[in-house]
Amino acid sequence: MTRFIHDKFAKDYLEELLKDYGEVKASEKISGEIKEIDVLFTPAKQQSSNIQILGLLGRFAEQPAIIEPYRNPASTDEICDCILKLLEVKAFLRREAKANKTKLQNSEIPKLWVLTPTISETRLSSFGTMQKTGWLSGVHFLPDALRTAIVAIHQLPQTPETLWLRLLGRGSVQSQAIIELQALPLDHPYQKETLELVYNLRENLRVNQELEADDRELIMRLEPLYQRDREQAIQEGNKQGEQRLVLRLLNRRIGEIDTSLIERIQGLSIEQLENLGEALLDFASVADLETWLNQQSI
Repeated sequence: MTRFIHDKFAKDYLEELLKDYGEVKASEKISGEIKEIDVLFTPAKQQSSNIQILGLLGRFAEQPAIIEPYRNPASTDEICDCILKLLEVKAFLRREAKANKTKLQNSEIPKLWVLTPTISETRLSSFGTMQKTGWLSGVHFLPDALRTAIVAIHQLPQTPETLWLRLLGRGSVQSQAIIELQALPLDHPYQKETLELVYNLRENLRVNQELEADDRELIMRLEPLYQRDREQAIQEGNKQGEQRLVLRLLNRRIGEIDTSLIERIQGLSIEQLENLGEALLDFASVADLETWLNQQSI
């Protein structure tokens, strides 16, 4: 199953985009039966106007938010589970306010945003959703007391404002978003980091033996972009550019590596760095990197 790979990508991706604007907690556990919130976001007290660069996602982050992204279309039960998480968070905040003898403000209660790649009109109708003035098509609000909206990613207009949400879509929607991401100016604050996350997703999918058609298409879509960026890194910084790219990919793949290993990598030739860039796709731990480096010195 590749769903867990996509879940990890979605959490890392949302955390990367939102971390400059407040506190982001991924896989946050809540009371009651053990449940996890995918992303719990609390905006900074002094909100940066820069958040507008995230478009529709930035609007979600103007207030406390619970963000629940789904790789497959969210079922009725899954949406109900998300609402239950929201209600449990609200109950916890009420208990906390009571213990502190303060009044819980409406603005302190998170809003729930359920991100689903597709959804049927029948399912939307069953939740009594409605469109709100001033919001883009594809954002379906439940009655106000529930503080919830279902975001149908396939219905979002193809505009820069929706790019950061469409990257969490499927099939042609996600592929088109990747094309738009690649076309952003090189100095865009989120292009490089997002591409790294997308490339890491590609690596994790490549080693999986049971790929769905959408995942195979995604890998094919990313392959020329990945190779282009590798070539550009070599051309711009030659050996240093290749070193930076390989080190970033290693950090995404196996986590932080210590200074001694970084120094060994910096001592590799261009050809060895290129070979390492391919070999790291099969790494599962720092030990795999150490074994590979030891083989180069034999």
